[in-house]
Amino acid sequence: MSDRHFYHKLYVKKNNPVAFTPETLERIDVIRSHYPADQQKSALIPILQIAQEEFGGSLNVDIMDYVANLLSITPIEVYEVATFYSQFYLEPQGKYVIEVCQTGPCAMCGGEDVMHYLEEKLHIKVGETTDDGLFSLKAVECLGACGSAPVMQINTEFYEYMNLEKIDEIIDQLRRESEMPKPENLTWKVRLS
Repeated sequence: MSDRHFYHKLYVKKNNPVAFTPETLERIDVIRSHYPADQQKSALIPILQIAQEEFGGSLNVDIMDYVANLLSITPIEVYEVATFYSQFYLEPQGKYVIEVCQTGPCAMCGGEDVMHYLEEKLHIKVGETTDDGLFSLKAVECLGACGSAPVMQINTEFYEYMNLEKIDEIIDQLRRESEMPKPENLTWKVRLS
């Protein structure tokens, strides 16, 4: 037998201090107030979205354990949600995470062409991040807009009826805006509270 062990990223706890800002905690209290006291776990997804955004764009064990403690739930309950939904990242991502729907309706309406074009334009494959750290490309299951296929989502923004010209416009605009801070109204903590 080998002495080598494989440790899943969920087992790599660094014991780094994690804490929301007082302002974010106030917004989280507003979100939690929408749920009965005995059902605080219902606030888990929006709080994870805020945590991911506030703590650098991905979730690690320290962050997920902090969220579990905030909601008085077990860490495994947080890990289950964070690993199930494609909107949560356990590894660092680019500033702009491009998620392209890969299900049937989008594929039939040109979604595969959109994905291939993005790979060529960004010089990356699905699951990779550009060398400059600006863009990560992901294939995801249904984004819930089959009637306006093909669709993609970039961070909190949704794009419908995608074609190659629109992709050029969007990517060029994001490159121009990449040095500017994200507007507060586009953050999860504002949108969800």
